[in-house]
Amino acid sequence: MESLFDTIAGLPVHPLVVHFAVVLLPLAAIGVIASLFSSKIRNKYLGLSVLGILLGTGAAFVAKESGEALTARVGLPVRHSDLGTYLLIASAIFFVVAALWYRQGRKHSLASITTTTTMHPLGILSGIVGISVIGLSVITGHTGAEAVWQGKLNPKSEVAAGSTTGTITMAEVATHNSPTDCWSAIDGKVYNLTQWIDKHPGGAVVIKSLCGKDGSAGFNGQHQGQRKPADELARFFLGDVKSAG
Repeated sequence: MESLFDTIAGLPVHPLVVHFAVVLLPLAAIGVIASLFSSKIRNKYLGLSVLGILLGTGAAFVAKESGEALTARVGLPVRHSDLGTYLLIASAIFFVVAALWYRQGRKHSLASITTTTTMHPLGILSGIVGISVIGLSVITGHTGAEAVWQGKLNPKSEVAAGSTTGTITMAEVATHNSPTDCWSAIDGKVYNLTQWIDKHPGGAVVIKSLCGKDGSAGFNGQHQGQRKPADELARFFLGDVKSAG
């Protein structure tokens, strides 16, 4: 049975909602930070900014859950998934702190707050957390875009960095056996997986275990018959394995 966060109208939920989080949260954070320095902005927009944080936090939660559902289907980089979790936690903290600051201001009538009370400790803390949320939003969004688009607009660029010609012996493959220089033979073809280690959705350790070896059994045991992993692998093709004799 499909998860509530899996698909909607045949499309994955994750890319449909993730932009709400990475747009709403930074905008709301900017509003909160601006409220620190202007009573007019604070009076008019702090409440709206707190509402934006609440909506952004909800979007971050749905993005996290739908991201896990999407990972089960096609895979997502571990770093992107972890950042999504951090963003959700940070945005929840941001909402609590900013809401308390707004409530404190309303209690003392926002209109009467003077310049000397602008830098309330809750306001300062809200600004600090807001800056963190902006940074996390940018980094999380970047890693997600990188996972989708890197290597697709110019797919030959990554292969060219380690490409070779002709056939390659297993003895040569065996010399490329470290995370900084990782070749592997899969189904009679050699691939330079160095740049894929930190991007592998299943974790870097899986790729590291293939360095300098024939990784056919490991790859086929996990991905045989799956088109996306095969297409990703093809980007790193170097040459055919030279047969013995």
